Amino acid sequence: MLTLDKIYHAAYVLKSVARKTDLIAAPGLNAESEIYLKTENLQVTGSFKVRGAYYKISQLTADEKAKGVIASSAGNHAQGVALAAQRSNIPSVICMPDGAPISKVEATRGYGAEVVLVPGVYDDAAAEAERLTKEQGYTFAHPFNDPLVIAGQGTIGLEILEQLPDVEQIVVPIGGIAFAVKQLKPDCRIVGVQAAGAASMYLSRHAGGPAELRSVSTIADGIAVKKPGDLTFALCQQYVDEVVTVSEDEIASAILALMEGQKTVAEGAGAVPVAAVMFGKVDTSEKKTVCVVSGGNVDVTTLSRIITKGLSKAGRIAEISTKVADKPGSLLQLLKVVADSGANILSINHAREDQHSDVGACMVSMVLETRDAAHVEQIRRELTAMGYELEKE
Repeated sequence: MLTLDKIYHAAYVLKSVARKTDLIAAPGLNAESEIYLKTENLQVTGSFKVRGAYYKISQLTADEKAKGVIASSAGNHAQGVALAAQRSNIPSVICMPDGAPISKVEATRGYGAEVVLVPGVYDDAAAEAERLTKEQGYTFAHPFNDPLVIAGQGTIGLEILEQLPDVEQIVVPIGGIAFAVKQLKPDCRIVGVQAAGAASMYLSRHAGGPAELRSVSTIADGIAVKKPGDLTFALCQQYVDEVVTVSEDEIASAILALMEGQKTVAEGAGAVPVAAVMFGKVDTSEKKTVCVVSGGNVDVTTLSRIITKGLSKAGRIAEISTKVADKPGSLLQLLKVVADSGANILSINHAREDQHSDVGACMVSMVLETRDAAHVEQIRRELTAMGYELEKE
């Protein structure tokens, strides 16, 4: 059973391993609201998941430890379990989806775990972990549907209430923080956030019970779960006031905003609460709101693509295609309009044989560095006024 005493005990146990991460003001995310960030992306192993994983393993019996531990994870719980097992001098096996970021896979191996890569998503890795548990007799450490794991995650709630006693709203990725906060401050509003491409809890709440998605697709790999656990669902039903979803573009924009404005790196799952606040999915007016940035373990190559997506969503990068006459000076005239607008050309493609081109015309596609969405619209208006036919976005 999950109790407040268990969460306090978890906080005591975790003093030796987990950091008490900073709670920082983030006025740049929403000028009209008082927003704070709980920086769990700066936690040991780069994620809040170490809290639940470490507490779970610390409470195993000697016999359970002797069997070795096994877990299924997209990466962050994996590192927490591997670290805890290493500290306890017990073997660990982690089943991870084969699409997990390379950085998370290598970090897990770095803590001494044996990694088993399983084709598919988290749920497929979980099925393989359950099979190996029955076959080999390992002790299974579930990443979320376990009261000890949830108690460990709940220590974040204790810290937030200590750091900001008058907090009025906490925005979190779906997890175990709500129980602790509601026990101590029932009037504090809790909003859970999921990626629209993996909104299993959002769907389950509307269905009235744990529902399974056919597939999941999101850059927030840490929360890409087809079906929520029954314990997690029950806790969310009782203690989470609202569940909202954010799109992939919104997540990318949030990651970019955190990098530029707060000088901090978040992975997709860690950025979903910030995305919800930035794009009006959560009412933050006249509320002291804390966003839990739950993790920062993002692969560098993935980060590069996310930044590009975020820049595009924010109107900082734009692609414009149009036709020009196939004669000397036509391209120069087009580029002068773009230059005079203040945009910077990142790349350009001038194709005479393009299938969309008329005889005597060429197709020009430009990728521009722009200030914002209004700037992009200004450029498109100026080009249209000059007689250029622009391809639809």
